[in-house]
Order: sequence, then C-alpha cells, then structure tokens
Amino acid sequence: MKGNLRHIILLLLILAGHSARPQMESPSPKAHTKSLILMGSAFGFTVVHEDDSLAWAAINAGIAEVERITKVISSWDPTSQTSEINRQAGISFVQVDQELYDLIFRAKKVSELTDGAFDISFAAADRIWKFDGSMTEIPDSARVAASVRKIDWHKVVLRQENGFDVFLQEEGMKIGFGAIGKGYAANRARKVMEAMGVKNGLVNAGGDLICWGQQADGKPWQIGIADPKDRSRVEAWLDVSGLAVVTSGDYERFAMLNGRRYAHIIDPRTGWPASGLQSVTVICKDAEVADALATAVFVMGKSKGLALVNQLMGVEAILVDEKGEFFTSELIKLNYYSQTQPGGKPEWQAEIGVKK
Repeated sequence: MKGNLRHIILLLLILAGHSARPQMESPSPKAHTKSLILMGSAFGFTVVHEDDSLAWAAINAGIAEVERITKVISSWDPTSQTSEINRQAGISFVQVDQELYDLIFRAKKVSELTDGAFDISFAAADRIWKFDGSMTEIPDSARVAASVRKIDWHKVVLRQENGFDVFLQEEGMKIGFGAIGKGYAANRARKVMEAMGVKNGLVNAGGDLICWGQQADGKPWQIGIADPKDRSRVEAWLDVSGLAVVTSGDYERFAMLNGRRYAHIIDPRTGWPASGLQSVTVICKDAEVADALATAVFVMGKSKGLALVNQLMGVEAILVDEKGEFFTSELIKLNYYSQTQPGGKPEWQAEIGVKK
C-alpha cells in the first residue's frame, strides 16, 4: 500500500536512536534504564517495575545473557565456536552446542525464504566498498563479482550424528551473525528478564528493539513516524507493545559515485550495493526474524520485499524508497484523528490491522 503522506518517510525508534512519546509524569511502577556498549553497538535495557532491586537484577541478567551470546557467535573471538567453524572451512566438521546449531539452521531457513538476499556466509565477502567518503570511483565489475565468490549458504552443511556438527564446504568460507545476532540477543535478554518476573520492559540491541507490557505511565510502547525535514517532529504513532521493530537503512551510510547513491547494504548474491530504498522497518513478534528480514527486504527491493512480507503471517513492514515515498505492507494503516499537537498541527495514528 502506497502511503498518502509522502513527507513522512523516516521512523524514530525508542531509546538509543529510538524515541518514545514523552511521559508527562513518573508514576509507580518506575522505569529503570541502563545503556552500554555490547556486541560493538549501543544497547539499552529498560524494566518497568515497582521493585528497584528486582528491576536492576533483571537488567544485569539481561546484560549477562547478551555477553554470553557474544562469546558463542563472535567471529572476532578466536576461542568461539563460530571462529572454529571458520578456521575449519573446507577441512572438517566442527561440533558445536545445540544453541549455535539451531541459530545457523534458522539462518539457512531465512536464506532459503529470501532466495539468498540474506546469507549467513556473507562474512566471506571481500570488502571492496567503502562508505566513509573515501571512495571516488565505482569498483570494476569483475572485481565486484569476485568479491562474493565464497558466499553460498547452500554450502553451510549441518549434521546430527553424535552431536551437532557444522561444516563449510569451501576453504575461505566464513559465517557471521551481523544481520541476525543482535536480534537473537534481544530475544534472549527478554526471555531471561521475563523469567525473573519482568512484565513490562524493552531491549534495544543496537537498533534491534523488542518490547513487552507497557510504559511506566500505563501507555503502550510506541514508535513514531517522523517528517525527514525535522526528525524531532513525530507525526504518527504506532503501538508496538509485544513486538520487535528493526530498521535497516542507508540514510547515514552510503556512497555517492557518478551522481548515484550506493547503500552500504550489499546484495550477497551479486556484490553490488542494494538500490531503490532508503530504509526498511520490519515489525513482528520475534527480533531475530525482524533483524534478518529487514536486511533481506532492503536487498530484495520494494516489490519483491513487500510481496514476501505480505505472505508472512504476523510480519509487517514500512519501506521508504529513494524518492522519499513510503510504502507499507497490507496491514499497516494510517488513520487521521482530530487531536492536534501543540501548535495546532493534526496528528495521525498508525495501526497494525488483523487478518480476517
């Protein structure tokens, strides 16, 4: 569905890089928040609870869980099982814990679903594109094609015999979790915190957000859709309590070459930057799924990406194309209502419909 508010193109998300509707008061239960760097990204943990001790214990437990996951999936840690898989590429199977095995299994399923637009073996790509302003010319097409020669999710082999084994069929292949790991970590942190009795909370895993329950003022967690000319001005709100929200976009990292904009998100099938979109926001109940699909839909483009999302039960998306127009999946709706913001500007309410 093409949006009729062409000037509303970006999403303001909750907490670090995400902005929630300001609270007018601080009723009990209280919001307890902690921010820190994990997995190389800014993480934020919020627990809404009247018991300060329980709230901080839950936040610390969530942080510990993310740190544990990092040791499992990090390709930078030479002692991790992921690093051992990469070292043994083309040589032998590596026995891993079931947790890692299952994560790789799910990643392969997403690769199949998206026809390789998401690929766990993208870690083997040659880094020929730079998005720091230093590139002055487009790389040679033969070099681009060669950059993805070691990428093929089909060659990530899983085996269960006397345990859980993983094998990369070609020497030089690598797996990595940059497009799914933070979403998985957010899911796990939530589960740990909920198990401790946290009924209202939020985890922002470097932009991969999952929230449940409600805010301290009793209102649902929300994301705001903003005017790109003034990103502090929120013009539509979408309730996302109980949901995950993940955005992939090129509005901060891109290269301008020969008058054309090249996104930092690379198509693992071709080695060329994805084109046609500025951002993709995926909304569903699972942060891991939203993480993987946000990247994949960006690579797939507007038509194929929305066609995929519209087939998936419980998954919705908001896309912004390179012209600044926004498009939504079938169940995202914008409704005008009569309340106005300070200054008399009318506000819109966004909502996710229900399949009948």
